[in-house]
Amino acid sequence: MNQFLLYSLLTINTLAYLVMCVDKLKSIYKWWRISEKTLWLFAIFGGVFGIWLGMIWPMYHKAGKQNFKTWIPVIAVIWIIIILYFIK
Repeated sequence: MNQFLLYSLLTINTLAYLVMCVDKLKSIYKWWRISEKTLWLFAIFGGVFGIWLGMIWPMYHKAGKQNFKTWIPVIAVIWIIIILYFIK
């Protein structure tokens, strides 16, 4: 179970980070954007660390949005608690 959780979280966080990168590029070039709902779904379903990384490095995507600055850390703490529960 622990390995499955680890690999699942690594996969979804990598995908979440890539989605943040793609959305930032789309915003720069004024292309069709990835919805915030999609970003929130990634965060809620375990990709919060990838979303958070996309907010702080290297492109600072969504870093100025107050709801992201407030709720992404909260979701990250919840996921840390979930991870700690399953690895003990």
